[in-house]
Amino acid sequence: MGRSLPSLTKTEKTTSHNLNLMTNNKSNKLWSSADAVDKQVETFTIGNDADFDLHLAPFDVAGSMAHTIMLGESDLLSSDDVEKLLRELTAIFEKIQAEEFEIEEGIEDVHSQVEILLTRKLGDTGKRIHTARSRNDQVLVDLKLFLRNEIEDIASHVIKLVNLLGSKAEEFKKIGLPGYTHMQAAMPSTFGIWFSAYAEALLDDLELGTGIRQYINKNPLGSAAGYGSSFPINRTRTTELLEFDDLHVNVVNAQFSRGKTERQMAWFLATIAQTMNKLASDVCQYVSQNFGFMKLDPLFTTGSSIMPHKKNPDVFELIRGRTNVIQALPQELTLLLTNLPSGYHREFQLTKEHLFPAIESLKETLTIAHLALQKLTIREDLLDEERYDTLFTVERVHELVREGVPFRDAYKKVAEEVGEGTFKRPENLKHSHEGSAGNLQLDKLQARAEKLEQDYGFISVKELVIKLSGV
Repeated sequence: MGRSLPSLTKTEKTTSHNLNLMTNNKSNKLWSSADAVDKQVETFTIGNDADFDLHLAPFDVAGSMAHTIMLGESDLLSSDDVEKLLRELTAIFEKIQAEEFEIEEGIEDVHSQVEILLTRKLGDTGKRIHTARSRNDQVLVDLKLFLRNEIEDIASHVIKLVNLLGSKAEEFKKIGLPGYTHMQAAMPSTFGIWFSAYAEALLDDLELGTGIRQYINKNPLGSAAGYGSSFPINRTRTTELLEFDDLHVNVVNAQFSRGKTERQMAWFLATIAQTMNKLASDVCQYVSQNFGFMKLDPLFTTGSSIMPHKKNPDVFELIRGRTNVIQALPQELTLLLTNLPSGYHREFQLTKEHLFPAIESLKETLTIAHLALQKLTIREDLLDEERYDTLFTVERVHELVREGVPFRDAYKKVAEEVGEGTFKRPENLKHSHEGSAGNLQLDKLQARAEKLEQDYGFISVKELVIKLSGV
């Protein structure tokens, strides 16, 4: 599942080409017929969009292929034009896969770059690809395809980590660990419970994200600038071709999904980040000398410039910091998009600058956490220490209850034993109910993981392009 994103590189300025798209005094924007705008204004309005658009390039090609096929079937393009466009779009996709595709200096975005490449090769046929389409629905379909690719890639990282946590839970299911409430040692637990708790929490995050996945996988193509088209297009056909689950039916609502789609994705990232933040906080605490529950491999620690003994958990501290930043993302996008009426607004462009780096940051976080947890060393005699005897007071209360002593009386008796220094811990834990130390039910977690992995499956963009090239 998933794929590597193209690198964000810039090309040297193109000096000339056959289409006169870059003349001395005219704008080279496909949407503009006016003289070139002031360079400072142009730099401000474009910002970093061209760099982030490289992430969208393969998806722009796929969307354009589906649009081309639909135009041909709707008698808006000749079969010869369709064949030529699909051939050239496939060639562009191959350049993208080989990391040879660039957005040239002076070209505003990926959509313009693709159309310019088509027009250089095919002349007027290349210009016809924009029939019945706006940059508004074009960028939105690109985002939808990109985000469904990324949500699948993130899910694959999460499932991989869940499987590791599950195997660690099985390996250490009988190894004792103090359980805490209010930061006070409370009851005996196990490393099996600790590992499997995070495995299940991540599965919960993926389950919560299935609604977001469903929302992302709706087709906005054909809504044009937000008010539809007078051409007799078939939006259901592009929905099928691009393997969307459904269509954003109302053309205005399709444009409403710009911004909303990115914010929903942000909530998906933030939900997973919250779980990873708690795990990182536990690890930072548990590896400290005052706890000493586990040790990190030296590869995942750093030293001190003056204290030779220090082994700092910098990896998990950075995981904690990164995930805090990601948890702020939904609020950032909410504030960015607040008070916008219906229709397109340029603020939408800025969502990429917040969302795209967060996606990469979360994937890097999940990857490094998996590597570090693989090499984690667990202390296996931890609860043998006398200082943890009082963790077992509840176990002693339950023993007395089984002997017929009322719970309140048993509680009082054990409290007196602790106060008098006569308390003796029970020898064995007798936890047998579902999800407890003696019955982790890891098979159920594994079954959930396998189902969720299937639920998040999408066709890869490469498979999609191959399919569309043969339609």
